[in-house]
Amino acid sequence: MATLSDVNQEITRTATSVRHFTVLLSPTRRGARLARRLTVQHLIDWGQPYEAAGQIVAELAANAALHGRVVGRDFRLTVRLTETGTVCIEVTDTRADLLPQAPEGPLPDGESGRGLLLVEAYADRWGTVVGPAPCKTVWAEIDSPVPL
Repeated sequence: MATLSDVNQEITRTATSVRHFTVLLSPTRRGARLARRLTVQHLIDWGQPYEAAGQIVAELAANAALHGRVVGRDFRLTVRLTETGTVCIEVTDTRADLLPQAPEGPLPDGESGRGLLLVEAYADRWGTVVGPAPCKTVWAEIDSPVPL
């Protein structure tokens, strides 16, 4: 019989959110623009830098509208500010079958293909989580220089 001392008691700590907002938006250009505007306004209200987060949200929301669009389904934007000053961005859509590919760079004359390169440049970390079905979440984190 196992006792409590036999169990690994390591506790994983995650940064606690101090502020956050979540919104469902239509997977359209208008929804993507609104995602960026809402993010910028919230970060201004929270006294945080907004340029990098605004750009990341613009790219991830545009990708959700372009590649993650399913008729009748919205995409979800969540922005959190942690107690350590990290801005956490999550964009969730209903196309887990279309995962973002690692950025390689656009064609020299291409008009698209730079979005994830920008996300990679502005974010300190970013990635994708699949699930719950049929969803995927593309997330990014920015370590803020502004203390809370």
